[in-house]
Amino acid sequence: MFNTILVANRGEIAIRAMRACREMGIATVAVYSEADKHALFAKYADVAHCIGPPPTSQSYLMIDRILDVAEKTGADAIHPGYGFLSENSVFVSECEKAGIVFIGPSSKSMEASGSKIAARKAMEKAGIPIIPGISAGIDDPESTLDDAEKIGYPVIVKASAGGGGIGMKIAKNADELRNAIDSTRAVAESVFGDATIFMEKYLHQPRHIEFQILADSHGNTIHLNERECSIQRRHQKLIEESPSPVMTPELREEMGRTAVLAAEAFGYTNAGTVEFIYSDGDFYFLEMNARLQVEHPITEMVTGLDIVRRQIRIAAGEELDRRQEDITINGWAIECRINAEDPMNDFAPSPGRLTRYRSPGGPGIRVDSGVYMGYTISPYYDSMVSKLIAWGEHRIEAIERMRRALYEYVIIGVTTNIPFHKAVLGNPHFIRAELTTHFIDDFNIPAEVATVVEREKVKGATLASAISADDRKVAAITAAVQTYMSGST
Repeated sequence: MFNTILVANRGEIAIRAMRACREMGIATVAVYSEADKHALFAKYADVAHCIGPPPTSQSYLMIDRILDVAEKTGADAIHPGYGFLSENSVFVSECEKAGIVFIGPSSKSMEASGSKIAARKAMEKAGIPIIPGISAGIDDPESTLDDAEKIGYPVIVKASAGGGGIGMKIAKNADELRNAIDSTRAVAESVFGDATIFMEKYLHQPRHIEFQILADSHGNTIHLNERECSIQRRHQKLIEESPSPVMTPELREEMGRTAVLAAEAFGYTNAGTVEFIYSDGDFYFLEMNARLQVEHPITEMVTGLDIVRRQIRIAAGEELDRRQEDITINGWAIECRINAEDPMNDFAPSPGRLTRYRSPGGPGIRVDSGVYMGYTISPYYDSMVSKLIAWGEHRIEAIERMRRALYEYVIIGVTTNIPFHKAVLGNPHFIRAELTTHFIDDFNIPAEVATVVEREKVKGATLASAISADDRKVAAITAAVQTYMSGST
């Protein structure tokens, strides 16, 4: 087992990885930018090193600096979290050259799964269903128009090296496709440093369902069942749940078996996620995420398994301690991503200082967070405040607990997307599990968010008044104590 693990990430996911290490008796090293000097994750680690200015290109993406810290601190492994360098095969390769264990797949399997075009080809070869499209990069836009006619509009243009919905464009006709090709190619070059793009059929009323995978170096690969991730905006997930409401035992067995075959086709080891699009009774391979997912806690809640601990043990060469028949589902879990962003302004980031912060608790509630009262949400990074998870014996209980937890959550100083989550969790179509990736538009959620925001203004004014009164009481008590302690009368 490892003695020291460097966590090459920040925020709540860095703390999540460090908590697993602490439970396992493994020392931790944090790397942080100048903007994160006072961040909770930097204080939580046993050792913390500054690696540069706030921009990610000068800090969290600096492979040489991270490996230098690993060498200086004697770290024998690196946990990448998610985002940043977590799916960067060059980083994995450099770790391998330096003799430092990367807690994730090998550079070879990451390269195979990291390119969406290469992944499509690998799945075709393995006989796994893929979305109709072209398994090659777009070189000639005009010939692509012919392909689109054969596939049938609408189509979607994607970056081959991308993720998180970045740069994706939907086209309903030839003119829109020409614009989509130019736009997506520009974004792909700018964000991922790779202008390779491709095209797929855009499916009608799809659901986004993914399977959590664990694979060791001894030839064992299992899945931990599925997560429903259909509540999205601009192809980015906002609310996830496990299990999926659409799942049957027969469909779960078939999709789970396909997910395992996909992972094995990539020669995959460690934790990963095989993502599918489900539409009209059929499912298609979408992509493989070669890392831990933001929504992994809901799988942990319903399986009782600590995925991060198993990531570490697999990377240390240990064999999986579970077989497929050991994996069961207990209850239902839902996750809301609580972000500092304005749902009334196209979810624009809302950085700032948290003047008040109180997270919810009680039965079935888990909060993974990296903030505290007085902490400043930086404009340089993702605006996530926390991952809020609710567990119940069944779906309705999980929804009820999540609604209660959202009501309890107090965040003052920044605008958050809590009103959005309240609107969705209270929507009758969500309660009836009528979910697709078009949910927000189909059921006019922005209008419901506006209603919630108006109610929140009244509640906020009342809360501010109460806080002001509490502050005056605290100030009076503090003054009285200080007077008493000084011996004055």
